[in-house]
Amino acid sequence: MKKGLDEKTLPLILQSEVVAQSRLFRIETLQLKFSNGEEREYERLRGNRKGNGAVMMVPMLDDETFILVREYAAGTHDYQLGFPKGLIDEGETPEEAADRELKEEIGMGCKEISSLKSLTMAPGYFRSSMHILLAKSLYPEKLEGDEPEPLDIVPWSVHNIDELLEREDFTEARSVAALFLARKYFK
Repeated sequence: MKKGLDEKTLPLILQSEVVAQSRLFRIETLQLKFSNGEEREYERLRGNRKGNGAVMMVPMLDDETFILVREYAAGTHDYQLGFPKGLIDEGETPEEAADRELKEEIGMGCKEISSLKSLTMAPGYFRSSMHILLAKSLYPEKLEGDEPEPLDIVPWSVHNIDELLEREDFTEARSVAALFLARKYFK
């Protein structure tokens, strides 16, 4: 680590104003003053929920097979292949949220869960975190989820990762990152 990286002083927020809001998000402008005296205006996107974060799981059906889901993605208006994910509810740990989301999305709970890493998404303008977890020792248990249609469950061999990365419907950066984080656990 370079000397001085941890010595930066955060800019002072002179003013914060909500300039737009939807059901899910609000956009804020920030008037900032940096330690060298420079002032700038920044914008950031914030969620309207409390910042509990989200989880994404790499569920292992066995030592050589993980599970993906195919679901509708409104941002790209297509169906995307990716790992199961969801929001952390108030009072839940990431591990509890992961187990619940697995039951809702793939109809399986897990007996073993390991945290791989917590990621931020577009931290330059969006405050959001996602906990990536590896789920093993799966067992059948289904909970009712909030998806508008059933998700397609797609088992995938750990030996076909290059084929997965070449697919046009496997593009979500969080799923690609989760895949790379989990690779060292594949046999």
